Order: sequence, then structure tokens, then C-alpha cells
Amino acid sequence: MSDKFRAYWKGQRTTLDKKHVALLEQNSGAIWIHAASVGEFEQARPLIEKLKAKGEKRKIVVTFFSPSGYEARKNYELADGVYYLPLPTRRNAKRFIKILQPSMAIFVKYEFWPAYIRELKKRGIPTYSICAIFRPKQYFFRWWGHGQLKVLRSFTHLFVQNEASRELLAKHGVTNVSVAGDTRFDRMAVVRAHGERTNGEKLTPMAQFTDGCEQVIVAGSTWPKDEALLARYMENARMMNERVKLILVPHELNEEHLHYIFNLFQGRYVTYSALSQQHAAFSPVSRLNILQHADVLVVDTMGLLSSIYTFGHVAYIGGGFGEGIHNTIEAAAYGMPVLFGPNYDIFREAHDLINIQAARSIHNYHELDEALHTALNQHTEIGARAAAYVESELGTTDKIFAKIFS
Repeated sequence: MSDKFRAYWKGQRTTLDKKHVALLEQNSGAIWIHAASVGEFEQARPLIEKLKAKGEKRKIVVTFFSPSGYEARKNYELADGVYYLPLPTRRNAKRFIKILQPSMAIFVKYEFWPAYIRELKKRGIPTYSICAIFRPKQYFFRWWGHGQLKVLRSFTHLFVQNEASRELLAKHGVTNVSVAGDTRFDRMAVVRAHGERTNGEKLTPMAQFTDGCEQVIVAGSTWPKDEALLARYMENARMMNERVKLILVPHELNEEHLHYIFNLFQGRYVTYSALSQQHAAFSPVSRLNILQHADVLVVDTMGLLSSIYTFGHVAYIGGGFGEGIHNTIEAAAYGMPVLFGPNYDIFREAHDLINIQAARSIHNYHELDEALHTALNQHTEIGARAAAYVESELGTTDKIFAKIFS
């Protein structure tokens, strides 16, 4: 059993213990929103914020499947309760819904738990899926998964990201569907507008590090294979006396990974924590000198990535040599060319960005070197296409809100 599943196994059992049942009962009649993890929660967040802005009186309860999602958002200020989703058995679904008695349920993207969906339908509770996306290879559309199409038909309505998803569902008799898009674009519009102001002095090291440099790469949510390629690129840039700077934001910040980065870059970098005001071991003059002469800044703290993109000219998104790339919309919203590894197939926005020549997928160092050369030298033109794409995708939250709450 993995550490993550062990944490879920332990956490989900507390949701229905005596203490938490009492809390659930206090939130009776709430709008229930379920997300797998942090990424999916960010898709629900614009809708929650709009509900609160419009004066919604009902309480809002959020559940997570992933421990990382729960731990990151368990104190989310706009939610009246945040819980683990109890193990999705018929018994748990019946008990959880009976206690909470939600006025409606909203599931995000890939969350289609049959036991919960069926119980909600049985009780006549309106149930929605938002930001969903479907592909022919998903289990719903295999011969052995056709029975699960009944689960999709049990939703009051499904809001999908693109026309291809709507057409695929219609082909299999699921018609309670409309194309709305992805709320992450709306979320990024807010983050971009308020990110620098919200983070304030936390971003000072990034501003000092990049001051005067016209070729800055921001590498977000990176994994070891991403970092190995970037380290090779930076070493070659040093040898060629090219003035390129890299802000590296690793996906994982455990001691083992940070030690790997230290060895990979041969210690030739400065860390955010060492230079942040609360941990500074340097005088202001020496601190500024280090920042201006270092060529790699490793951000070893959480929660700043979406605001850091404003200091870069090109974005490299990690995860493409593993299970899949991370959020490309964040970087595109800042008008940046976007690069990532080969595993991006299930991400609609990655395909869209490639199609408009605002992004490129790389498979090896040679392709990375070539792609970075082009992107750094044409970042204004390429980045403008990325920003225009994000602008064209805004408005999903309003579409969903109008359908459900108007």
C-alpha cells in the first residue's frame, strides 16, 4: 500500500466518525462539491467564488479523494466543511448522503463514482459534472465498460470541455450534455490579476534574480528527467557564455529530490528559502549580488508558481516524461511560449497550444535545445498566440453558473 493511499484510507474513515458526522449534520442542505485533488479543486474554485460573490446562502462542502488535495485545501476559507470522500461503497454513499442531505452535488472532471451518483439520483438530488472531458479509449466506451454509461446518464447535466466530448457521448446515447469549456482559464485570469499583489514581498527574490536578463526560463512542476535536461542546457549555456537564467520550481520538495537537484546542478544555484527575508543569512548587498550573478534559482517552497511565470520569457512544464504534464494554462496566461515532454495526449489545452504554434513537445535534449533557442528569441510573437488562446477560452464559469443557478 502506497503512503498516499494509506493516508486516504486513514483519512476517509474519519469523515463518518462521530465527531465529523455532527459537523456534516450542521451543513445539511449544502452544495456538495467533490474534486479528486488540488488540480480539480482549482477547476471548482471559480464557481465557488462566484457563488459567494452572488450571495449564495447555502453552505458549501468540499470533499477530496487525494490526501494531497485534502491537506492543501482543508482550511479553504470559502468552504463550510472540507472532508475526505468516504470509500465509495454503496453503504458509505447512502450514509454520507443521508447525513449531509446536499441540495445538489457537483463532481469535477474525471470523478464518476457509481455508488454516489446512483444514490444521488435515487434521492432526486440534482447532480452535475463540470469540466469533464471524454476520449474514445476511456472505459465508458469499451465493450466491458458500456454498463457505466448508465452512470453518466444519471447526471442531471454534464458540462464538457469540448465538442469532441459532446459528440462522443451523443454517439453512445448520453445527451444530457453541453459544451462549456474549462474553468481553469477563468481561474488564471484572477490569479494573473492578483497574484503579484497577493504574494507581495515573497516575489522580491525572483524580481532581483531576473533583473536585466532578457532570457529567463521558468520551469514549473519539474521531475528528475525534466531537470536533467534543463541542467544540461544550463551547463552548455555557461560554456557558450550565454546569459540565460532558469527559475526551477520542482514538483516535489522532499529532501531526496532536493539532494538530487543539488548533485545535478553541482551546487551551482541559489535557493529561494536561503534568500527569502525570513531566512536570509546574507546582508542586503551580498544577497542582491548573489541573485544577480546566479543563473539558477531553485524555488523550494510551495504556492508561488502561478505568480512566478510573470518573471519569465519561456515556460517549461514538467511531468511530460512521466504520467503526464502539469498545468500549461498558467504559463500561457502570462503570454509565454510553452515547452513540455512527450506525454501530453490527454490534455486538450496542450494540443490546442501546439496547433496554434504556441507550444512544443520535446522528446530529447536535441529537441529541447532547438525549441528553447526558437522560443527565447521569438518569445513575444509566440507568447502573444498563447495569451490570445487563453483569452478566447474565458467565460466557462458564467456558462455553468447560468445553467445551474439562474
